[in-house]
Parts: sequence; C-alpha cells; structure tokens
Amino acid sequence: MSISRMLSQAALGAAILGTLALVPARAQETVKIGLILPMTGGQASTGKQIDNAIKLYMQQNGDTVAGKKIEVILRDDAALPDNTKRLAQELIVNDKVTIIAGFGVTPAALAAAPLATQAKIPEVVMAAGTSVITERSPYIVRTSFTLPQSSTIIGDWAVKNGIKKVATLTSDYAPGNDALASFKEHFTAGGGEIVEEVKVPLANPDFAPFLQRMKDAKPDAMFVFVPAGQGGNFMKQYAERGLDKSGIKVIGPGDVMDDDLLNGMGDAALGAVTAHIYSAAHPSQMNKDFVAAYKKAFGSRPGFMAVSGYDGMHLIYDALKKTGGKTDGDALIGAMKGMKWESPRGPISIDPDTRDIVQNVYIRKVEKVDGELYNVEFQTFEAVKDPGKTKK
Repeated sequence: MSISRMLSQAALGAAILGTLALVPARAQETVKIGLILPMTGGQASTGKQIDNAIKLYMQQNGDTVAGKKIEVILRDDAALPDNTKRLAQELIVNDKVTIIAGFGVTPAALAAAPLATQAKIPEVVMAAGTSVITERSPYIVRTSFTLPQSSTIIGDWAVKNGIKKVATLTSDYAPGNDALASFKEHFTAGGGEIVEEVKVPLANPDFAPFLQRMKDAKPDAMFVFVPAGQGGNFMKQYAERGLDKSGIKVIGPGDVMDDDLLNGMGDAALGAVTAHIYSAAHPSQMNKDFVAAYKKAFGSRPGFMAVSGYDGMHLIYDALKKTGGKTDGDALIGAMKGMKWESPRGPISIDPDTRDIVQNVYIRKVEKVDGELYNVEFQTFEAVKDPGKTKK
C-alpha cells in the first residue's frame, strides 16, 4: 500500500472518530427531566394535575430553552417511596437526566433526596409539603407549599373568628403531623381548645368511625388535613354521617377542598373555610387565562397541584435561561435561588437560604358561583415563608 493511500485512510479514520466524538455533544443538547409522579393509586389526581400543567406550560412556551431541547420522561411511582427511589436511580443512571422533578408525597421526595445529592442534580419538588424536605439535600428546590404556611394561618383565623373548640382529623404521616402541630400551636396560643384528636391511615382511609368520634365531641369546627385526592371521599362520608347538618364546619389547610374535586362534593362543602396558596377562583387576569387554557386543554379545572407543576416548569426554564443553557446541578441551583416571578397564584419567590417557596396564603370560603362550587378568597397574607424554618 502506498504511503499516500495509508495517510488518506488514516485521515478518514480520524474524521470518523471526530464525527463519533461529536455524537455525545449533540446528545447533550437535550435537557432531560425525569418526572416522578403518582399516576395510579390514591394520589393519582395529584400526578394527573402536575403532568397536565407541565404539558400546558410546554405548549405555551415551546420545548427549547437557551438552545437546549427539553424532554420530559414521566414515570409512575404510585406514591410508593421504594418505587420512587428505584425510578430516580434508573432515570439518573440509565436516562442521564439533568433534573428530577414531581414527588406527589413527602416519603417519595425524601426517598429521592440522597440520590439528588449524590448525582449533584436538582430535585424540583412540585407537590410534597412537609417542612423538612428542602433540608434533606442542598439540591432540593420546592415550588408547591409547606403545611405550616397555611396551618398556622388558619389556626390564628379560627380563634379570632369565634371558634373555641376544635376536633382534629389528620392523615397519619409527616405532612399531617406538620399540619396538626402548626395548627395546634397557634389555635391554643390564642385560647382555643382541642376537644378530640384523631389520625387516619394514609392509604385507603375509612373516615366513618373517626367522623362519629368528631360528631360526639360536639366541637365548633373540625380541622382536617387529608392529602390532595382524598377530599372528595372525606366530604362524602362527612355528609353521610350528617356532620354537615350538625353545624360542625370544616376548616383546615386547603388540600381537603382541592379545586379538581370540589364540584363533586356537593352542598356539604358550602361554608368550609380553608387557608391555602391557590384557588381556581383567584381573581388575577393571569389566573383567569391559566384556568381557561387548562380547561380547554384537559376539560377540567386546575387545582393547587397543577399550579405547582406549572411553576416548577417555569423555574426550570428560567434557570436554564439564566445559566445560558449550562446544565450542571450547582449552576442550576444557584440560578434558582432567589428567583421571583408572577404566578397564576400570585407573586412567588424561592428563598435563597432555604430553597423553599415564599408565597401568599389566602383564606377562602366555599361558595356557589354560577352554579359551581369555588374556594372564594376573602383575606390575603402576603409573602409567607415556611414558619417551620423561620423558627430555627
């Protein structure tokens, strides 16, 4: 073989190698988001709302940011933390995701936390509401809420509005314990009395026997926390047991009166007063547009989980814009800290110290508007940080 031919073959080989070397670089132009949500089981409505809202955000804002193509890989963990951990590992190791997001319940968010730390990638929590979550990894950022944000406020409101005796019913896991502790601290500090306290199982709860205890205690109101998706079943049994006729009103954080289930609860829900971060009836133009677009796309009303998912995608998109498409975890987390924007729920920001959400909390009452049930806001507490952290 001539020297010139050998040289030309070597040059061709080098060109092929050069082309192969470009393939991974091209692959890196895609930012993969591993979305882990409960799409089946008791928390399925949470997963559906967040998934819908993410689809809506991408329809409205495109699937390219800072020159990067956005790809969402959805996995169903059925709100089981063992599943969450396995799926997070697969997404990080096999799918090479840049970000993990979603997390319908607290145990799921906590199961993924060590993996986010190990891989040094952001974990964007779009649902789970226990105060401690963001402390479990320096890579966790939350766009949903914490239970103390709303439970402290409804505790203060109740005692100032003539409610003296309260029975509590909360789901027996970390968010329920957060909600109960925050409410009790504020309600009793104002002179209120807890006359009955029950905790119900998280999975497939039968509320009926607990509701009888509530009725027998003859409180002025019931403080209720059940996770999103369980409010409809709770209110059905509340009405069946005649508590709506007994004058015992429902108060609590807003999870129990979730917008996507509210219309199905019937008139038993009328008058329920809750403190929460979002209502489909929030009167801003941005929210009216959001609700209309969501209804048009999915045929249903968005709830607080939908707005948390929508804002989660906004956070990811804006962080990528801020880094100029740089995708390493530290750069993205640095970009997310202190970020502020106007959401359909009102003004929100990410606390630069805790990586938790700061937002308005609204007191709302269930009323009938144009033949439909809505949580109508009547009082606003602005820029509420997580009280669970501000005390530390």
